[in-house]
Amino acid sequence: MKRRLAAVLALDVVGYSRLMGADESATLSAVNKHRRELIEPKVQQYNGRTVKLMGDGALMEFASAVDAVAFAVEIQCAMRARNKNVPKNRQIIYRVGINIGDIIIESDDIFGDGVNIAARLEGLAEAGGICIARNVFDQVKGKLDLTFKPLGKRKVKNIVETISIYRVDIDGKAEQLATAVRTGGPDRKLQARYAAAAAALLLMAAGVVWWQPWQADTAKAPGQQKATVPRLAKPVIAVLPFDNMSRDPQQDYFSDGITDDLITDLSRISGLFVIARNTMFTYKGNPVKVQQIARELGASYVLEGSVRKAGNRVRINAQLIDARTGHHLWAERYDRELSDVFALQDEVVRKIVAALSVKLRPSEKEQLSSSAQAHPEAYDLLLRGIEKYRQFSRETIEESREYFERAIALDPTFARAHAALALSYFMPVELGFADDPKASTREALRIAQDALALDDTVREVYFVLSNIYRLLKRHDDAIAAARRAIALDPNYADGYAVLATNLNYAGKPDEGLAAIKHAMQLNPRHSYFYMWILGHSHYLLGRYEEAAEQFVRVSKSNPHFAAAHKMLAATYSELGRTDDAEWAAAELETLVPNYSLEQEIASGAYKDPAVFRRYIDGLRKAGLQE
Repeated sequence: MKRRLAAVLALDVVGYSRLMGADESATLSAVNKHRRELIEPKVQQYNGRTVKLMGDGALMEFASAVDAVAFAVEIQCAMRARNKNVPKNRQIIYRVGINIGDIIIESDDIFGDGVNIAARLEGLAEAGGICIARNVFDQVKGKLDLTFKPLGKRKVKNIVETISIYRVDIDGKAEQLATAVRTGGPDRKLQARYAAAAAALLLMAAGVVWWQPWQADTAKAPGQQKATVPRLAKPVIAVLPFDNMSRDPQQDYFSDGITDDLITDLSRISGLFVIARNTMFTYKGNPVKVQQIARELGASYVLEGSVRKAGNRVRINAQLIDARTGHHLWAERYDRELSDVFALQDEVVRKIVAALSVKLRPSEKEQLSSSAQAHPEAYDLLLRGIEKYRQFSRETIEESREYFERAIALDPTFARAHAALALSYFMPVELGFADDPKASTREALRIAQDALALDDTVREVYFVLSNIYRLLKRHDDAIAAARRAIALDPNYADGYAVLATNLNYAGKPDEGLAAIKHAMQLNPRHSYFYMWILGHSHYLLGRYEEAAEQFVRVSKSNPHFAAAHKMLAATYSELGRTDDAEWAAAELETLVPNYSLEQEIASGAYKDPAVFRRYIDGLRKAGLQE
């Protein structure tokens, strides 16, 4: 654990997600593109570096507090200029808060009052504005050609002392200031004495407003994440989403499906460390250099390529690149019948294994030599259904179910389609919008068991079974199913996440903590649900401060995720923070107007009754009623 003094800057997108409506992918794509093209280059110009993404944001360090303020000013000026010719429903508007205080760096985590106060100041800033604490004002006054308006002292949430706040006036001379600082004007000399104080930036983007637990936190832009993948003896490989070279953009589902399958096939090789699909798809549609992948994800090698599907034929170009040097290790072009797509995928995996001199286990050799086959049209329907399913709304999951059922009608032995159909019945239960949860759970279990009878090597079958067994309080079976999924795919990040969840509910949070941390290594740009599992482990281990920190991040990332507010209420009760517990309970009741403890008690999945009672007592202390 390291402590140091830092100037922390919190920057938040204002209203963009709301203006864009329900088009989340367009929202996040635009925000990510802007960060990559404007934010990151500016950070580097001010001698900054990215420290850590946090939920929808990132922490950065600068050489001085003056740099942090100058950076914020230039960003706001650039946004004013950019938005002049942009329709209101497409504008990106930031607000900024800056504070100097202690930050604590522990492993890959960073927290402390320095971060917390900056986030509160950001919330007090006006749209397009900047708020700074008194300690920041003391360091920058007279050194930057700016004026500051005192806003008085404010009491901010979770901070004992009142904070003196100033607003930065970025009108008038602000544009000239930004140029002078960037080009090394006279103010630069005055900054040297403050170089000992690091400056950090917290970028907070618009939160996702529905739960997509097994998807990446796509607000985290490429270029802003430090590698969390450890340096391993075995090769670390990243598969970039293959480009759709068909003229029809509606064919994206097919190129995405080929990418998914290659990631899954490579993940089964125990001699490789494969970055998760969710992380890699944050790069989709964004030009990126392989050296950037190496820097951000710790990847040794990158597989990239393209797919063109026309009628019953498919053409795939693939190339394997050394991410550190940019040199091509292997490249191949395939032009095959669609019915040969599985054999084609196996051939690509074999070429990669050979190029990297990876030693295969006997079972892995057998697996590659007996590629699963399916009716070509059934495979196409499966990929179409998966594209719909991954949007995780009631409507799209129901649409996906139709595709899976059609695939099964064409090929009744297609186990992957059965596994996907089972997931389409289970996920509405998990997401809380199943009309009859018990009936949906029974149907998911029946279909998953059918899939298992057809093929016991499909990891998704064990994934859905593991979740269902937890709902049925069959804890040992749930853990066994998760472990089987991981045995089939040693790089299955979501497999480790569901294992962690089940270990937590089974009364083994120490093992759960290790499992979710490994999942985060495999999936560096993990979803907020991973953070929820991490917080749950800390809660069960009695580490309430750490748990509260994670649940706050989750609730900020997705304010509509009710489970975060439940756990916050219980955790704050354990900490004796009654006001905060009641606030979290009120947030929960706003999200779920008909919520009652009676429902919570009926659906509890904890193996140890004492642990469950502690949780329910915490909710009662927060003011929730039966």
